[in-house]
Order: sequence, then structure tokens, then C-alpha cells
Amino acid sequence: MAIIPFDNQTPEAALTKEVNDAITEAIQGRLGLRSAAQSNADAVVRGRVVHYESNVPIAFQPGVGRADVTQRQVQITVDVEIVNQKTGKTLWQRPGLLVVGEYVPPQETAGRKIALQKLVNDIVDGAQSQW
Repeated sequence: MAIIPFDNQTPEAALTKEVNDAITEAIQGRLGLRSAAQSNADAVVRGRVVHYESNVPIAFQPGVGRADVTQRQVQITVDVEIVNQKTGKTLWQRPGLLVVGEYVPPQETAGRKIALQKLVNDIVDGAQSQW
């Protein structure tokens, strides 16, 4: 299986590498498939990161004259598909796939890891649904 680097339409440049690394690790580790060059692969995973929001408040604690945010959420939206290289047929696709990861400020990276894990789970489940 080939994993084509996801296009990134967000200002968060590091997402491209993080998404691709997480998907590659899951494809190899959880599905037991080997990575291959696109020209030699039976199937291709491709997609794009279309939205990233790292600072969505979801829980508040009342304060004096204001409310303090006690929990935030990372949101990542991707369009993703798995295509059979031999037939050109789309095996699985999910446009507008939204994954979220909650975190306690200021630990945005923890929320991003949770969201990426959810993304990987959805992609692995989609790939397995086609076996």
C-alpha cells in the first residue's frame, strides 16, 4: 500500500508529516501491510487536510468577572480515500471526516495526538471494511 502525502490546506505545516507518519505506522502495524512506492502498490491512501482548529473551548469554570476555559478541543477535518491501483476503483472514502481531541490548556499537542489517533482508527476501520 502506498500512502501519498496528504495535501495540507491549513496554515499548520507540521500536520502533513504528522498525518502521514500516523497513517503509515497504522497501516504497517495494525493492518500488517507493507509500504510501497505508488508505482508498485496494490492500493493507495490519499487525501488532504482541509481544516485545523486547535483552540475550541468546550468547558468553562466561572471566575470573578470572567470565565476560565478549563478544556479545549483540537479539530482536524480531512478528505481521505483508498483506491485500488489495478482497477482505479475507490475502495473507501470519507470526505469531510472530522476528528477531535480534547485537552487541558495549554497541552494542545496532547489533543492533536488524540485527534490523529481517531483519524487513524477511522482509516484502518475503513480499510478493513473492504477486505
